[in-house]
This record gives sequence, C-alpha cells and structure tokens, in this order.
Amino acid sequence: MMGKTGFVGLGNMGAPMARNLLKGGYQLVVHDIDPRKEQALSASGAEVDATPAAIARSTTRSICLVETTAQAESVILGADGFIQGAAPGHVVLCMGTIDPLVLRRMGDELARRGIALLDAPVSGGVTGAEAGTLTVIVGGAKEVFAECEPMFRLFGKNVFHVGALGNGLAMKLLNNMLLQVNIVAVAEAMVLGTKAGLDPQQIVEVVSVCTGRSSAFERSAPRMIQRDFAPAGTIDISFKDQELETGFAKALGVPLLLANVTQQVYQMARAAGYGKEEGSSVVKVLEAMAGVTVGGKV
Repeated sequence: MMGKTGFVGLGNMGAPMARNLLKGGYQLVVHDIDPRKEQALSASGAEVDATPAAIARSTTRSICLVETTAQAESVILGADGFIQGAAPGHVVLCMGTIDPLVLRRMGDELARRGIALLDAPVSGGVTGAEAGTLTVIVGGAKEVFAECEPMFRLFGKNVFHVGALGNGLAMKLLNNMLLQVNIVAVAEAMVLGTKAGLDPQQIVEVVSVCTGRSSAFERSAPRMIQRDFAPAGTIDISFKDQELETGFAKALGVPLLLANVTQQVYQMARAAGYGKEEGSSVVKVLEAMAGVTVGGKV
C-alpha cells in the first residue's frame, strides 16, 4: 500500500467513498468546505487538513470529488490546490463529473510538474457509494491505473480502464445522457398512459415484462407513482451534466438531437422550482401541461 491518501469533497458520494477507504485500511487526510463533514470523517479515523495543497504535501495521491468543473480546477490547480503541494510522482484522481477537455488541459499542466492525473468518475449513486458497488470508469496512463486499481476496487465492483486521459469522463457523460433522455421518455409514457385512462401501476407491471422496459423505467416510473422525489441525484446536477454533454459534443462536432431537446425539459423543471428534487420529478412538468397526475396526490 502507498502512503497516505488525500480526499477533497465529502458530499453525498464522497463521504461514503472515503469511509470505504478507511475500512479498507487506507490512511486518509480529508478536506471539505463544510467543517461538519470533516468532523464526521475525523470521527471515523481520518486526519483533517486545511487546504488541498496541504493535503498534497502529506500524501502520495489525492482524490478530488467535487460537483463542478470550476471547483475541480480550484482544488487541483488553484492557489491552494494540489499542484501547490504535490511533489513529482504524486497522483491526482479526479472523480467528479466535469468537462473532459478541461480535465485534459489540467493533465498537461500537472505533467509539467511530474504529477500524474487520472479521471475516474463513478456511476451508481449514493446507494452504490455506501455499499461499495459503484462502477468506476478510468482514463489515463495504464501504469498509473494499475497502481490505483486496488483502491478503486474498494469503491466499486465494476472497474474499467477505458483508455487515454479524459476517456473516463467521456464514457460517464454518454451514460448520463442515455439515462436523462430515458427519464424524460418514461415521464412522457406515464403521463400519456394516465391521460388515456390506464392504471399507472399496471403500466409499470406490463412495461416491466415488455420490450419498453429499461433501468430508467424500473428506477423512475415507481417514483413517479409514489411521488418519491427526495433528492439523490438532483435535477440541478443532471442539468449541469447535460451542459457538459452538449458542450463536449459541440467541441467534437457531433450533433445531439434528443440530448438537447430533453435538456429543455430539465430546464423547465428547474424553472418550476424542482431543481433540488430527484430527476424523476420532470414528470411534473409534463403533468401540468397534460392536466393529469400520475399516481398519488401532488
């Protein structure tokens, strides 16, 4: 095992992932802008440091798991970022969902200092983070991936190395795009069926054994019926990812029809005040236009 590992970003995903590293025997030094989150990890056995730069000085590899591209740039390259404290040979792992092109530029900057970078976004949500069953999708040098793979195995049961730096994020974005488009399609189907007089629960029962089924349907249709929109992944986060998806496609000259159209449904949901709710709440936008409610009372 290498020396101490740094971990910046102890949110809904980061905190359980950090705990799984502690359970796996890793020595952690953590940081978050919320002192309460630092205290919770300290109680579990982690050290706490004041800045990403300070963390990098006392560790051999550092994890960044924050929400936005700008936040990741600050943590990795900022005035108090990893780059300010990391020695040559240090490994930085960017595990948030950010812009792949910015990630590659950060990789070039770190490489000039002798610091390696991997992008390693995850899929599986908070439940997967807590259970250690995430899918970890890694881009970057093979030898650096091999060095970090035992740690990735504590995060998830499925670990993939998908090629060059930035490819992990590219793979994550297309996966998210498929989910987001599917959720809007599920919402349309549930609203159409309800308006036609079908029992929403029977829609679930029938579609679940027919060709229209999908993981998005199995995940979202029951939520729409039960009005279970408690945040896990939120509309706001999905919209942020859609901005990354469509921007990345534009940079590559690739047309995205459904991704752009469905993004507007998410934007309508945000405008209606549902930004902090779970993604299935996009159904409420379509319900309002159709004059029906799927499932229970609103």
